[in-house]
Amino acid sequence: MDSSCPCDKEGMLVGIGNPLLDISAIVDEELLKKYGLHPDDAIMAEAKHMPLYRELVEKYNAEFIAGGSVQNSLRGVQWILKKPNICSYFGCVGNDDYAKILSDRAIAEGVTVHYQVTEEAPTGTCAVLVTGTHRSLCANLAAAQKFTPDHLAKEECRKSIESAKFFYASGFFVAVSPESIMLLAKHAHEKKHTFIMNLSAPFVSQFYKEPLEEMLPYVDVLFGNESEADAFAKAFNITETDLQGVALKIAALPKMNSSRQRVVVITQGKDPVILVEGSKVTLVPVEKLSREQIVDTNGAGDAFTGGFLSQMVLEKPWETCVKCGIYSATHVIQHSGCTFSGISDFRES
Repeated sequence: MDSSCPCDKEGMLVGIGNPLLDISAIVDEELLKKYGLHPDDAIMAEAKHMPLYRELVEKYNAEFIAGGSVQNSLRGVQWILKKPNICSYFGCVGNDDYAKILSDRAIAEGVTVHYQVTEEAPTGTCAVLVTGTHRSLCANLAAAQKFTPDHLAKEECRKSIESAKFFYASGFFVAVSPESIMLLAKHAHEKKHTFIMNLSAPFVSQFYKEPLEEMLPYVDVLFGNESEADAFAKAFNITETDLQGVALKIAALPKMNSSRQRVVVITQGKDPVILVEGSKVTLVPVEKLSREQIVDTNGAGDAFTGGFLSQMVLEKPWETCVKCGIYSATHVIQHSGCTFSGISDFRES
């Protein structure tokens, strides 16, 4: 059966995150060392990283790609479902050309954008340094950090929130506006809708444990990869060391809506995806790609989440959601950057 979207799903999914323009380039190890970066890092830029963005553009033939984790995932949902405006997106940008590139790209791919525009900072950027099959991310949030909860009260935003049934926030955004995430989480809970979060990066659990702890009882579905799950376990004193045990413990943490069990999804690169629903564990195998097929792993996690969310919107079984996540991630890592090309043809097996 084709997973294309029935007509009644418009506005079903709201996402909130940091809209960033990715500045992506293939670089050498020397550049990583110069800026104190490591392969597969995901960090926030410090003062020492600021010259990096210009250097990528001037010396490394960088390309600009519409980015930001949540925006990427929503673009993935739209790619799978082939019907515009299933997804609405909130985030803050500057009043500049980068914001226009981001907006044009998102709208062209079917996402409804409700950007808050600030005069206080330029649109955020993310340096994507590709070395072989590794990528190191260094985000300069800039305008993205200026998002304020009152933006959600604006009429167009309020309408999007009222019509949605699924709400998705990144862990990255916990560092920006936890109040905004809580507004959406509480709304979802009151309306018995679904609230979804991504751990996003190890630093989120390490440095933002308190707001994360406040959000967790509202979380119906939680995503993470191995390193993010490991950081979460350490921060929340989970003593299990195997990932399945960690996922089961996360699923069992206190939950506001006890009528449905928390779903925890842990990706492990080429190893099977761990899917936990309450106390039930399912391992879903990942399609193996040859070294030659892998172009760029940047965006694989965002694409996985997008594929998963697309099937959630269609109210498909959890295992189908995971399989579509794998389908999307497999597509994206065979391209440069988080780009969805051609027509998706995911089918339930």
